[in-house]
Amino acid sequence: MAAPRILVVDDDPDLRRFLAGELDVEGYHVDMAATGQEALCKIRDYPPDLILLDWTLPDFSGLEVCRRMRNSDVITPVLMLTARDDIPERVEALDAGADDYLTKPFSIEELLARVRARLRRDHSPTTYSSDVEILRLGDLTMNTATREVERKGVLINLTVREYALLQTLLREPNRVHERSELIKAVWGENHFGDSNLLDVYIRYLRKKIEQPGLPTLIQTIRGVGFMLKQETSTG
Repeated sequence: MAAPRILVVDDDPDLRRFLAGELDVEGYHVDMAATGQEALCKIRDYPPDLILLDWTLPDFSGLEVCRRMRNSDVITPVLMLTARDDIPERVEALDAGADDYLTKPFSIEELLARVRARLRRDHSPTTYSSDVEILRLGDLTMNTATREVERKGVLINLTVREYALLQTLLREPNRVHERSELIKAVWGENHFGDSNLLDVYIRYLRKKIEQPGLPTLIQTIRGVGFMLKQETSTG
């Protein structure tokens, strides 16, 4: 089996060389880029298996690199390297298309662990079916083939994480999903991040699918998790 290809994107030449050296020792094939434009060209010409991407680059941000990749249907996993540690900024990175993030300064042991975890996950057999499947609860529907979500016939635009969270809840409505179960389903069993991200995404999802005048669907089970259940009208 060929060694996984990892692209290291950072404008700090010392950090690039350090990461490349450590990854090379671990048996990975490493390529490097110093700018967003150089990274996009290499992603196009020599698709890697994983990208280590710095948030701050001299031409445009790592967020913009992620957005351009995802808009071009490039699904290569991205581990964002950033000095930003606030939850809104972490959420912004994930919404832009990053699969994980690591806050600088970081230990090389943790970075290598995340690289191994991400490569295991993205090279494991997929569990999704290509068959058309319609998930439904009341006036909320999800087409898993087209990834379209509608409520009362109105199309709802969801991010990748919001879609994964809603799909997990919608596959088994009227059942309590524990927080750890939802985190594993949306971010993977090797997720190292802040569990408060789940609450952030639940809030985002509620804003999009629970419009004024429509029944509440996402129920909070305090101390346990969340459940998708249509409120019974008392009128």
